[in-house]
Amino acid sequence: MTEYPNLLAPLDLGFTTLKNRVLMGSMHTGLEETGDWNRVAEFYAERARGGVGLMVTGGIGPNLEGSVLPGAAMMTTDKDVANHSIVTDRVHQAGGKIAMQILHAGRYAYGPKCVAPSPVKSPISPFPPNELDEEGIEKQISDIVNAAVLARQAGYDGVEIMGSEGYFLNQFLVTHTNKRTDGWGGAYENRMKLPIEVVRRTREAVGPDFIIIYRLSMIDLVPNGSTHEEVVQLAQEIEKAGATIINTGIGWHEARVPTIATSVPRRAFAWVTKKLMGRVGIPLITSNRINTADVAEEVLAEGCADMVSLARPMLADAHFVAKAQAGRAATIAPCIACNQACLDHTFGGKLTSCLVNPRACHETELVLGKAAAPKTVAIVGAGPAGLSTALAAAERGHRVTLFDRAAEIGGQLNMAKQVPGKEEFWGLVDWYGTMLAEAGVTVALRREVTADDLTGYDEVVIATGVLPRDPGIPGEERDNVLSYIDVLRDKAPVGKSVAVIGAGGIGFDVSEFLLEEHSPTTDLPLWMREWGVTDPEQHRAGLAPEGPQPEAPARHVTLLQRKKQAHGKGLGKTTGWIHRATLKMKGVEFVGGVNYERIDDDGLHVSFGEARETPTVIPAETIVLCAGQLPERSLADALEAKGITTHVIGGADVAAELDAKRAINQGTRLAATL
Repeated sequence: MTEYPNLLAPLDLGFTTLKNRVLMGSMHTGLEETGDWNRVAEFYAERARGGVGLMVTGGIGPNLEGSVLPGAAMMTTDKDVANHSIVTDRVHQAGGKIAMQILHAGRYAYGPKCVAPSPVKSPISPFPPNELDEEGIEKQISDIVNAAVLARQAGYDGVEIMGSEGYFLNQFLVTHTNKRTDGWGGAYENRMKLPIEVVRRTREAVGPDFIIIYRLSMIDLVPNGSTHEEVVQLAQEIEKAGATIINTGIGWHEARVPTIATSVPRRAFAWVTKKLMGRVGIPLITSNRINTADVAEEVLAEGCADMVSLARPMLADAHFVAKAQAGRAATIAPCIACNQACLDHTFGGKLTSCLVNPRACHETELVLGKAAAPKTVAIVGAGPAGLSTALAAAERGHRVTLFDRAAEIGGQLNMAKQVPGKEEFWGLVDWYGTMLAEAGVTVALRREVTADDLTGYDEVVIATGVLPRDPGIPGEERDNVLSYIDVLRDKAPVGKSVAVIGAGGIGFDVSEFLLEEHSPTTDLPLWMREWGVTDPEQHRAGLAPEGPQPEAPARHVTLLQRKKQAHGKGLGKTTGWIHRATLKMKGVEFVGGVNYERIDDDGLHVSFGEARETPTVIPAETIVLCAGQLPERSLADALEAKGITTHVIGGADVAAELDAKRAINQGTRLAATL
């Protein structure tokens, strides 16, 4: 008897059956653009071996003007067919099924040749689109259909036609981007003609025994977006046109509502898909922030959908489904929705990976094979760097002992998990604990290790983390001056008015911690109110007419930095705006370009500029220091003085913010070489 009867139930599509209800959703990985098709094939084959029912590739362009950016992967030639055949053959050999996503970006395409229903420039692209005429529209339809035909020739089991997230087909649906007055604009029946025609002609071209998924935007979250009834009407017409499955899209890329970041509650939008259940006769897939087997099972058991889409969880753990099926869900590496190695890499022009699993998209290059000669390995520091080294080294057969002076593993992850919106870090620390036990790592906590304790090991790894940097402000020894460690780890009492010194990632985290008495991430109705999300049946596009309605902040916070640049400039590409918006809606005052003069009974004294002008007092009951970190290298230095070779990783190596992504990647790669 399985714990997940709904998740693991087969889904009969008539001409084929999916072995379970898990879709690996489409992700831009950048793999197809490397031209290394063996590497692409291995990425998908690993997920097929992990038991997922159906995979969808990253977006593949049907033509040059529709490609997301210059050089993006397309399906237009026989050579493309041959390359993609390498992928489909490998996936089928691994027992999987795979569909190719056809992505026409429309005005989101990052190039001067981009096209759209009307010449309305996107706020997230510098290029105004070219308005299509009748001939141009026909070309786009033909090219999308051709891409589907070529996908079938390449061995794909189906295609997903991307009609959501504000891409090309979605742009025809709403008056904000479709200003046309011909047969493709005006009334909704005209505006929805294009996606219907694309699906109808695709079905005619590929035949009846080929999966066609249509990705439909069920809540646009942009002004003048679709109403719920328009969504239902389109879904019913898409079914008539020949779609096999409808997948849920949530929000346009330009929407000012977060949809997949870690601060978004789990399964935050499953209720949107549920509203369509029973209105169409084909299976529905729900998506967004479904990251555990338990959550996925709940969503299906409650009748929210027929199938669940898990995209980034398949980066974190390729064997998600197989582990759930084997009753080992606790060993599934959790997606924490941090965006740091996936979406941030994508929008930074880098290859996608995963903070939790650095092997994601690097399966052929980062190999953890068994060591020819197992060694004894001592690792000091049970933070992200030490934990990742320990697990990877143990996987390779080394005998690992992990030391830490603290009473629990996790290091600075234990502070991160205290921050509202970062609750996923609790599960990450728990997972590390589970995996250390599984791997047979000896864990020695509450151990203050000296150089003499480490003389008998074959390899010594120092992952002792960071120390807070002392900013040297006169008066900082006062009782009302705290470090971020005092606040996040030790829960020191904090007054109602707070000055936070340092506006990096830690300064933002501390500010959010001080502002929230109840985390919206654990309270979906509260989160929806705070971001102005409502029922699309009540208000067009799911936007509340009154806008965001944040709860009153628990404290008044002033966030200060020495730099003159905008606060949070160094935060994640795809999440920085969320943190800035959160603090602004909570009334945080941003002050930049300051010199910290002194702290006294009146508060924090600052001045501005090199000339130290405009002396100002920031009245604050409490001042919190988040002024950077320094590597904690004392043990490494002592070992080197004894002539013992060490490997120094993580914050002990480079104390740049608290970079768990770099630390985990560095630790895993080190273990691969031991």
